[in-house]
Amino acid sequence: MAILVDAPVWPFRDRLWSHLISDVSFAELHEFAGRLGLPERAFHRDHYDLPAQRHAEAILLGARLVSGREVLAGLRRAGLRRRPARAPARSLARGFQLDLAAEE
Repeated sequence: MAILVDAPVWPFRDRLWSHLISDVSFAELHEFAGRLGLPERAFHRDHYDLPAQRHAEAILLGARLVSGREVLAGLRRAGLRRRPARAPARSLARGFQLDLAAEE
């Protein structure tokens, strides 16, 4: 299993968030997110937004802690990177989607 998670450093609505991805398949990612009990609304095209309160649980279940750059690189290597259909959101105030493109 190759589930990767970055540190919860992305602020939104008085909470910190991290990105949860698979560098193998979306099926693997959705299965892992299901075991964590993440809601479908936490999935954003190629990753799940994971609240800081659930970060340690994800690592205990087998997610590997990596940098934000490694999250993006893992998605690209696996061919799973999906760019937003519209211009990337620069502020989380517009929705729950985290902007992975900002790390490029």
